[in-house]
Amino acid sequence: MNVDHPFHFDGHGCTARAGDPDHLRDLIEQLLLTSPGERVNRPDFGVGLMQLVFTPNSPELAAALQFTAKAAVERWLGDLIEVRALEVTSEDSSLLIEITYAVRATGAVRTDTISSGAQP
Repeated sequence: MNVDHPFHFDGHGCTARAGDPDHLRDLIEQLLLTSPGERVNRPDFGVGLMQLVFTPNSPELAAALQFTAKAAVERWLGDLIEVRALEVTSEDSSLLIEITYAVRATGAVRTDTISSGAQP
């Protein structure tokens, strides 16, 4: 059973579920938003994107985040997906993360975009 993220209840009062494609995107988002040290039994899990909220945005920050995010996704989700491309760009007050990956179980290729910062 794939629990939907963020946790909530469906219309029947049961735990909301997510299909496989949505669940994979949820896993990627959780990895990016979790700060290292936040999980007690996995202190090196996470990228810490939320820690960058008050950091001045720059192309250098985007390049550093691209390197650490790709390494984290390959390490923690490498058994589920194969990263084809991961690009981080800084636009105004936001960091945009675009990840293209192949689902190992099906071979399907997907592209997801995750944004941090102000939303238009």
